Amino acid sequence: MCIFTKFMEKQRPITDWLPITQKEIDKRGWEELDVILISGDAYVDHPSFGVAVVGRLVESEGLRIAIVPQPNWKDDLRDFKKFGRPKYFFGVTSGCMDTMVNHYTANKRLRSTDAYTPGNVSGFRPDYACMEYSKILKKIYPEVPVLIGGIEASLRRLTHYDYWSDKLMPSILESSKADMLVYGMGEMPLVEIIQWMKKGVPFEQLDFIPQTVVKKTKQQGIPNHKKWEDIEIASHELCKKSKLDFAKNFKIIEQESNKTKARRIIQRIGEDYLIVNPPYPTMTENQIDQSFDLPYTRLPHPKYKKRGAIPAYEMIKFSINMHRGCFGGCSFCTISAHQGKFIASRSEESILKEVEETVNMPDFKGYISDLGGPSANMYKMKGYDQAICDKCQTPSCIHPVVCSNLDTSHQAMIDIYKKVDANPKVKKAFVGSGIRYDLLTKSYNKKVDNSAEKYMEQVLRRHVSGRLKVAPEHTSPRTLRFMRKPDFEHFKNFKKKFDEINEKFNLKQQLIPYFISGHPDSEQEDMADLAVQTKEMGFQLEQVQGFTPTPMTVATVTYYSGYHPYTLKQVYTPRTNKERESQHRFLFWYKKENREWIRHTLKKAKREDLITRLLGEKTSDKKNSRKAVFSKNKQRPSTRRRRR
Repeated sequence: MCIFTKFMEKQRPITDWLPITQKEIDKRGWEELDVILISGDAYVDHPSFGVAVVGRLVESEGLRIAIVPQPNWKDDLRDFKKFGRPKYFFGVTSGCMDTMVNHYTANKRLRSTDAYTPGNVSGFRPDYACMEYSKILKKIYPEVPVLIGGIEASLRRLTHYDYWSDKLMPSILESSKADMLVYGMGEMPLVEIIQWMKKGVPFEQLDFIPQTVVKKTKQQGIPNHKKWEDIEIASHELCKKSKLDFAKNFKIIEQESNKTKARRIIQRIGEDYLIVNPPYPTMTENQIDQSFDLPYTRLPHPKYKKRGAIPAYEMIKFSINMHRGCFGGCSFCTISAHQGKFIASRSEESILKEVEETVNMPDFKGYISDLGGPSANMYKMKGYDQAICDKCQTPSCIHPVVCSNLDTSHQAMIDIYKKVDANPKVKKAFVGSGIRYDLLTKSYNKKVDNSAEKYMEQVLRRHVSGRLKVAPEHTSPRTLRFMRKPDFEHFKNFKKKFDEINEKFNLKQQLIPYFISGHPDSEQEDMADLAVQTKEMGFQLEQVQGFTPTPMTVATVTYYSGYHPYTLKQVYTPRTNKERESQHRFLFWYKKENREWIRHTLKKAKREDLITRLLGEKTSDKKNSRKAVFSKNKQRPSTRRRRR
């Protein structure tokens, strides 16, 4: 246990945390609970952990709330019964990650660790935790409403492909037996649900809340809400029969998820209706500030003191999340499906307030681990004319070109970085989140102004710990178009600018590019070319991510169906283990055990030209070689500040 935790236990009463035991409830003098939250994660009272945000929000509405973190689902289910029935509802989440991504690698191998559990120990939550917890609650308390949310529920809100079972699954609302699903970042719908219930409106009548999913029987019919226009997509049963119809659905789902004025989506499941109400508008600065300014202790619950550190917390306890959302629209990424395409930025005042709280933590050593977000350099970026954004339904603001209405100035970030640097208790504030290099590259972003180069200089001189992470993802023009990423030539231009700044200030920073193998529309020959181009640029790749199909992405829909959901054209996708492993293997050309296989494979493909470039004795100058280290899984460990 860290010194800080010991210090805070002595100084802070247990009631500073939300209760997770009956003794803590008794200390507050409560005889009844209004809301009980069930979570697949250990309880960490920090704004980077969803259950803490939801819990503090419910508390701020004047309700009595308790949390049941990581309940035992294998015994007599006493953890689910220990607090009895809540007055209003049970809230259920699997935690900060999709359970199956948390449990399994891209090759479906069971992981031996869990970064959201004390001691980094696995086995404290079931597969498909959100669904399993909800089913248990409905069996024990069939009359109590169950509200599910979080990333696992959000991405599984409609018919989806499940990679781990290799099956097409219905909405998790159907399979979990829950009463309502909140998708996306849930503060706004949750507050409205609570406010209506406090007025006495029964839970089952709350079918008009934006950003929720409900199910109605044939007899109940579709609620008539004139404020929304409806669109019906192919039924779950039709999707099971026709992969093409499943692919067609996704274009509608993605576009409606990213509109400012979306339609209500209707999907039939058997004789029932699944109803996805449109999302709330992007949170305003004041709204997102209120969420981050709630009275978090910023600490794990003291109950875990003897069980060891929680790795996900240790990674982010000195980090600052500046914004939410991502307008990149990458075809393999789930950020916009959950957090939204439009950026919700905190105020400078709120960010600096959190910095002050962080630097005053007793075990703070002067280093902020991250000033960022899902993509570090999208803070404060939005359309010049909101009316144009209101009419837009494209999934990306920067592909195939940077939108002419998008303000890509980096000045607001520079200002905050400098103010954080000026704090006498901060030795260094790192930008640990991935940076969108395309926003900084003039060959791609024609609207680049002076702030882009100033931003790069500021980051490289003051906010990088030896390595800058960027994500070109691939080298094949065809694959990159599918990924909604810029042509690889733009990455080369970015590297030139990176090298110039390094030389100008006599720095020794390394550029760390990320790549994906086994992605839809990527063939074996493309991976060989990727290996050649990166080798010739001086990169020797050590770890490369294998594509992991996760619900609610273009790439996953294509992986399952074989069709691109926008063009409806058939697309090659490596699906077998042999195909996926072969693509991966090319990137490790420098290993002796791969050389003969590479030579044989490229000869068979009649690409002897690549053999010479990849396996020739003359290699790049070792002094200029960079060993790039890559994340094995983009959704680990936890803060979901995913590099782009």
